[in-house]
Order: sequence, then structure tokens, then C-alpha cells
Amino acid sequence: MNPDNRHIVHFDLDTFFVSVERLLNSRLQGMPVIVGGMSDRGVVAACSYEARRFGVHSAMPMKLARRLCPHAFYVRGDMEEYSRYSRMVTQIIDESAPLYEKASIDEHYLDLTGMDRFFGCLKWSRELRNKIMRETGLPISFGLSVNKTVSKIATGEAKPNGEKQVLFNEVRPFLRPLSIRKIPMIGPATYKLLRSMGIDRIETLENMPPEMLRHALGKNGIAIWQRANGIDPTPVEPYTERKSISSERTFDQDTGDMKMLTAHVVKMTEKLAYQLRAGEKLTGCISVKIRYSDFDTRTLQKMVPYTSFDHLLIPVAKDLLKRLYTRRVRIRLIGVRLSHLVSGAPQLDLFDDTPRQVQLYRTLDYVRHRFGAGAVGRAI
Repeated sequence: MNPDNRHIVHFDLDTFFVSVERLLNSRLQGMPVIVGGMSDRGVVAACSYEARRFGVHSAMPMKLARRLCPHAFYVRGDMEEYSRYSRMVTQIIDESAPLYEKASIDEHYLDLTGMDRFFGCLKWSRELRNKIMRETGLPISFGLSVNKTVSKIATGEAKPNGEKQVLFNEVRPFLRPLSIRKIPMIGPATYKLLRSMGIDRIETLENMPPEMLRHALGKNGIAIWQRANGIDPTPVEPYTERKSISSERTFDQDTGDMKMLTAHVVKMTEKLAYQLRAGEKLTGCISVKIRYSDFDTRTLQKMVPYTSFDHLLIPVAKDLLKRLYTRRVRIRLIGVRLSHLVSGAPQLDLFDDTPRQVQLYRTLDYVRHRFGAGAVGRAI
């Protein structure tokens, strides 16, 4: 299919964590709100538009945020509530959309290609947005255009709590005056490099020879040039809760040693959580499977707040194993599976009073990346 004929809509929940907190506490409406760890050593996980006016932003040390905006309401984050509301929104979209991708805990891409023959994609998107707001109480914005990149940028321009359509012949005029920061692929390091080359606006990037960008940025240079020109053939990946990663172990000899079984579950959960963090993914569900020596196979699963930290997943996995192993029969196989995967950095869990735990993960993951996933493990 010609990508110019696609109709892709990007839905993004506005200041999601803050919006959920305001649903739980109406006193926070219209006030500067900062979500994160409560101590000075904590980190800002999210903040309201009112707080941003004072220079507060996510990933900022909480100590600095308190100096910039001392009169704000400070709230410790609750991933369980955020995950619950995220699933509510996904359920509404699932009931309505022909094809959608859950890109992160608070954003979805929908492919509406072909629907324009029956009714307008803009009208359909507006009705879905109104339904989400009506049934969840959460503000949400959307951008509708010919591909994922332009739709996502359009959503950013529509915020807060708005909508924007960019037709095919409007794509380049829409993109040109915008900052290169708006292109999703461009992170802080790439932005700094491009600025050192005198590139600030998308129009400048659009007119550069692509080979020059390839030389400066490697293979990503071509992709960035394409996006600056409104080109993005990336498909909307169908979201399914069955998408997962897993690890299994079949024993040479069947065993009933609960201590050994628990140790394997811990090790597998650690390994899978590391894979999540390496791929910047989060899981919303963990399953444990056992197969008895008579080949009777049992599985238990539990929904969890979205995370990629094994210190949060391991206790759930151990509990599932304990509940599963009910027969006086030896086990021949054991497995762990993480499903309901979405994109997202581990910073979604930065609601502790100290970032020390996060720094520990970074150090351990560096060792694993350099010496192999099994180079370091948790003591049982």
C-alpha cells in the first residue's frame, strides 16, 4: 500500500500520572503537581503543566524541583493505579479500533486506513477521544496524519487536551518551522550534535544531503532525514497481550526440591527483567509454569503494575510457584513468562525515596552487557 494513503492516529494521555492523581484527589485540579519520590534524593517522575511553568521537568532531582516550585503538591507515584487506568484506556480502544499498537503505558497508535471510505477518520477519532474522556475522566490528545512520526508530532502540537489533523499535502509545511527536538528519534545527544552543526529547525534538516547525515549519525542519519521529510513507513504493530518473552528449564532428573525450584525461578525472572530493560520494555503480567513428571502442566499468572525491575517481579514469581506446586509429584520442567509488554524506560518506577536502586540496576546491567547475562545474579 502507498504510505501516502495511510491514516494513522496517535493517542497520548496528557500528563498521565498527574491526571490520574487528580482523579483520585480533586483538590489537585489546576494546581502545580509533582509526582515522584518524596525525599530530596528522589527524582521527578512527572509534573503538571502548572509546575512546568516554574522550570520543573521529569527526571529532575526532587531537591531542585522543591526549590523551583516550593508551593506545589508533591505526590508519591502509584504504578498500580497508573497501570489500572492504562488498561482501562486500552480496553476502550480494543473494543473500537480495527488495528492498534500500545506504544507505551500512556500512548497508542491506531491504523484507520480504509475507514475513510465509510466515515471520516477525523470524526471517528474525535468520537473515540470523547468516549475515553467520558468513561475514564482522563484528558487525552490525538494527532491524525499519514504516518506514525507525523501523527506523534501532531499530538504534541495539539496538547494539552486537543486534536490535530495533518493531511498529506500539509505534512512538510507543518513540520518545517518546528524544532528538531520534535522528531521522536532525536534524543539529547543527537540534538546536541545536530545543534553543533547549526541545525535547529526541521526545515534545515529536511534540506540537508542525506549522505551528510549518514556520515555524522551513522545509519540513523538516513532515518532522521526521512522523518524530517515526513517519511515513515513503520507499520502499526498489532498489540496483543500474547506478545511475551519467556525462559524455561527442563531438568535432567525430575525434582521436588523447592529450594532449587525457587532458585531457578529467581534466576529466570532476573534474566527476563534484564532483557526488558535492555529493550526498554515493561511488563504488565508474569506467569509461572510447571510440568510434573507425569506431564501434567499447570500455569498461573498475575497482572502487575507495569515494571522492568526484578526486585518487584521476583516476589510475585515466587508466590506463583508456591501456589502452583500442590501435588506430591516431582517436577520435570519449570518456566517464567513476561507478557503484556509495552515500551517504556525503567524510570516509570522512580517513585522510591532514593535513586540508589536504579543506579544499582544500571551497574548490574552494565556488567551483564559486558560479560554476559549470567555474569551476576541475585543471592537467594
